[in-house]
Amino acid sequence: MNPQIDKMTPGSYIPTDYLPVLIFMMIAVAFGAGTLLVGSLFRLRRPYKEKLTPYESGNPPVGEPRYRFSIKFYIIAMLFVIFDVEAVFLYPWAVVYNKIGLYALIEMMLFIVILLVGYAYAWKKEAFKWD
Repeated sequence: MNPQIDKMTPGSYIPTDYLPVLIFMMIAVAFGAGTLLVGSLFRLRRPYKEKLTPYESGNPPVGEPRYRFSIKFYIIAMLFVIFDVEAVFLYPWAVVYNKIGLYALIEMMLFIVILLVGYAYAWKKEAFKWD
């Protein structure tokens, strides 16, 4: 029997291997909180009307703040995310292509076909036309 296993009874085992990680996390939290505290104590506070107005790319705010955007903005954003996900899946697959075999090739082709169907649907709905 291993003598270290006998010492590990429920409630008596303390994982000392994680102590450096705990210390590092405590230092990181203390540094972050300390930096925010020092910054809040020593920064200049000179509020005035122009400084407190909402900032909109250097222009004075015009119109309602709850402006409704066109749905095309959201469609373009979703397409961007979809094709980013495709790239995220394709790169690791290409790196280990020689090791994974024919089954993985078929799975990746199915994945690409599904993405192409989505691309064709977006093309048909004219999601790529910017008015």
